[in-house]
Amino acid sequence: MIDFLKYLAVMAGVTYLIRVLPFVLIRHKIQNKFVSAFLDYIPYAVLASMTVPAILYSTSSVITAVAGFVVAIVLAYREKSLIVVALCASAAVLVGQICVSALT
Repeated sequence: MIDFLKYLAVMAGVTYLIRVLPFVLIRHKIQNKFVSAFLDYIPYAVLASMTVPAILYSTSSVITAVAGFVVAIVLAYREKSLIVVALCASAAVLVGQICVSALT
């Protein structure tokens, strides 16, 4: 139990430092356009790197996952609402799963 509390304290300290250090070290507005653009795109890159693998391995077949992913990308590109994108992608995965299970 003592080890767990030590690990928890270290994790809390590291998490706190990661969040506080930028505010302490950088007090002025970032003027460099490259650095500013880089920092603007970090949340999107992290979200994509976490979401795409989860999408591809969320079903029993990678083929059906890719089908749902493609449907979601196309509908999102056409600026459909989030609920429409989610429902249509889920329907594509369902139809794909039915087709794959019928073939095997």
